[in-house]
Parts: sequence; C-alpha cells; structure tokens
Amino acid sequence: MTVVKKPMIVARPTNTTGDLSLLDNIRPATLDKIEKSVIALYASDDGVTADNVTMQAIAKQANVSLQTLYKYFGDKNTLIYVILDRVLSRLAARMIDHLSGIDSVKDRLRKTLWVMFDFVDHNPEAVLFFSTAIPVSHYQHIAIYENKDLIEAFLHVLSDGQQRGELNQKVSLKTLLDVFMGFITRLGLMHVLRQSRKPMTDDFDNLFDILWRAISQDDLTSKGNLSGMH
Repeated sequence: MTVVKKPMIVARPTNTTGDLSLLDNIRPATLDKIEKSVIALYASDDGVTADNVTMQAIAKQANVSLQTLYKYFGDKNTLIYVILDRVLSRLAARMIDHLSGIDSVKDRLRKTLWVMFDFVDHNPEAVLFFSTAIPVSHYQHIAIYENKDLIEAFLHVLSDGQQRGELNQKVSLKTLLDVFMGFITRLGLMHVLRQSRKPMTDDFDNLFDILWRAISQDDLTSKGNLSGMH
C-alpha cells in the first residue's frame, strides 16, 4: 500500500491559545535560530532546568529581542509547542517519504523504527528537549502525540497491520500504538541519557525482533500452538 506524501508546512499546534497569524512573516533564518536555541537550552547539562528556561534566556541564546519572541509567539508555552511541532513535522515528512511504495506491513514497521532510531542518533538534544520541555499532562505522556502528521503515519502502519491480521488484534489500535511508542521513546531517551557512543541503528535488527515479537499476530499464534502442546 502506498502512503501519500504530504508537503511539510510550519505547523499550527492545536494545543495552544496564542495567535500565530504573524508566524508566516518571521524570517526562516530567525526561526531556525530560535529553534536551535530552545533545544540547546532544554538539553543543557550545566544545571539549567526547565523552569529556568525563560523567554529572556531564549532571546539571549538566539540573539533576538524579547519583543520579537512575544510578537510572534505570545508566550513561552506557545513558543515551545511551535518548536516541538516544527521538529516533528520534519520527522513526519521523512517518515512518510520513506514509507512511500512499501506494501509489506513488516517492512513498513521496520522502516518506521529505523527512521526513529536514526533520528535519535542524529538529534540527541531534540530527544532531551521532548522529555523536559512539555508537562506530562499536556501530551498524553509522549511528546510525539502532539504532531498530527507523524501520529497518523504511525497509526496507518499499525491499523493496516491489524486489518491484514499481521499485528495483534486482541488489543485496541490505541493500545498497540502505546506499546509501539513506549518502546521507541523509552529506548531513545535512555540511549541519550546514558550517552551511549554506539548508534541505536547498530542494534537495529535485534531491537526490531523484540518489537515484532511483542506486537505481531504470528508470534501470538505460535505461542498459542506451543501452549496447546503441553
């Protein structure tokens, strides 16, 4: 099944109340600087905490005026969600592009996991940003849930797998998604926190095997047959 590739846009998060109508007018280079500065501050290991990351600190790090930040974003919460969605929109575009033309459920799941691990390997600061910047109550325990395009790409793979009878059909699609996302986010975060020098993708085959055994219908059938032999 071919996944339709969507164009990437600067997203408008639905979980903010700020007026983002002026965001289209901000210079891309300025927005890039703000994004890099926000991520760097939240990923800092020099004693800076999430509460210490103020609009003033972001403005100083990005070398922009405080007035500019308030003009385009309104408040820190809105700024954080815009940056979060911006990063995840790029990940979503890459995910959708990689899944295009792949029909096999297992192959699409493999590609999905590989893209996520590769993202962790190349964006460790972003992983720390996701884990510290957003209150748990605001993103259903996993920051990636905030991005509609990305979560729909995951849901499409998992839903198709259930419909074809290749993935566990005894649990809801949301539960299957939680298992999948929990696997990715826990491994990714701990990989970064442990400062592992070995790329996640180096262990990809072994890790994918664990995930596939956990959610595939074939493995459930095999376990049922084995238990019936006793």
